[in-house]
Amino acid sequence: MGDRAGAPTAVKGEEARRVKREALGIGDRRKHQTRSATPVHGHARKADMRHRLYRFRFYPSEEQAEQLGRTFGACRWVYNEGLSLRSGAWKRHRVSIGFAETCRALTGWRRAAETGWLAEVSSTVLQQSLRHLDQAFQRFFKGPGRYPRRKRKGRSPDGAVYVRTGFRWVEDPERPGTGLITLAKQSRPLDVRWSRALPAGVVPVRLSVTRDRAGRYFVSVLVEERIPPLPTVLVGSAREPKAVGLDLGLASLVTLDDGTKVAHPRLLRRYGEKLARVQRELHRKVRGSGNREKARRRIARLYALIGDVRRDMLDKLTTRLVRENQVLVVEDLSVRTLSRAARGKGRRRKAKLNQAILDAHWGELVRLLRYKCEWYGRTLVIVDRFFPSTRRCSACRVSGPRLDVSVRGWTCPECGVVHDRDVNAAVNLRDEGMRLYRLVAAGLPPGRKAPSVIRASELEDRPAAA
Repeated sequence: MGDRAGAPTAVKGEEARRVKREALGIGDRRKHQTRSATPVHGHARKADMRHRLYRFRFYPSEEQAEQLGRTFGACRWVYNEGLSLRSGAWKRHRVSIGFAETCRALTGWRRAAETGWLAEVSSTVLQQSLRHLDQAFQRFFKGPGRYPRRKRKGRSPDGAVYVRTGFRWVEDPERPGTGLITLAKQSRPLDVRWSRALPAGVVPVRLSVTRDRAGRYFVSVLVEERIPPLPTVLVGSAREPKAVGLDLGLASLVTLDDGTKVAHPRLLRRYGEKLARVQRELHRKVRGSGNREKARRRIARLYALIGDVRRDMLDKLTTRLVRENQVLVVEDLSVRTLSRAARGKGRRRKAKLNQAILDAHWGELVRLLRYKCEWYGRTLVIVDRFFPSTRRCSACRVSGPRLDVSVRGWTCPECGVVHDRDVNAAVNLRDEGMRLYRLVAAGLPPGRKAPSVIRASELEDRPAAA
């Protein structure tokens, strides 16, 4: 930051250590000063193992809920205090603060009289909150991430991450894959509803405990698991991989190249009247009253129901598509651009369109396809967003004029074939995706499988032989 012309120079060396010690109250690193430095080896995942997350609901006792509430509040406070420390150190003193310095500051906060309540929470949980802050800064400096913002009670998600030293796991010998989970600073195990079993004999790597706006508690268990790939799906005499083109839309959520259409659930429209009614009730309540909190909980439970139904539907749909096909082709859609707020004439119609786009959850659907293709040995091809899949005839390959969204069918002026808008787009996506797939497969060494994700934007600069 200080290397550019005219930019302020960062303070380093002994002067930086003095500022951290005297002005910021960050002590020097004294631990193990007399010992020789040894490299720290992080947790390395084996080549044939994958990290998989299992999510379960649990019901805490009154004492556990109170302790978790203190933990969530402490994590939020430490995150905000670490953000203020790092931002203020650079603005006032031009000193860069990293994860190690914030951890040493955390030690001072836990020992101070006014913030001694932090000692009631596990130190590893608070360190993970500082690690999340450091990762947010890294995303800001290295990528398109925005500058970290403060967390607000009631607005930011409540959660805490427990590493391996922050919980105790005892597997049930009668029901392998299930057991007792006891968190740090708690004496009783959690009452977990084991909707499915973890891999038998595997110790969880990390736990994430969260509480949603509806007051439900969930524990997410991260384990290392060997996921066997699915058998290869081949078709035809040439034994080519079976491919499917997926056109994501609003009239139908997904349209396959064979004409199959998956209906758009339109959950926000289905529950729209009930949502409007409970939101009107909320605005009639006095701020800070118990009745207003009850109305807010009803809204939160309704949104939680909508999210659960949507996630369940998308998870089942993507699993079926991955199991039945070897190559899956989708279009690279920019949801942010498509749902951009409208101004001027027609803004009410555009607002309804934006609501339908966000309700479709296209981004989540593609995300599920990405990791499932990686797990099960499939290939996801993402075609460029400017590819004319809708207005190009899938029979004669002639591109026509742009079509309005209201046009659901059209006739090719060259060959006279009548097309369904979505089915024609799915067929064109499948053909273009297979062209890109063969382009990549031709450049691979013998015996090597195609990558799990192929993006058209990354192949633009490749030679034709690749």
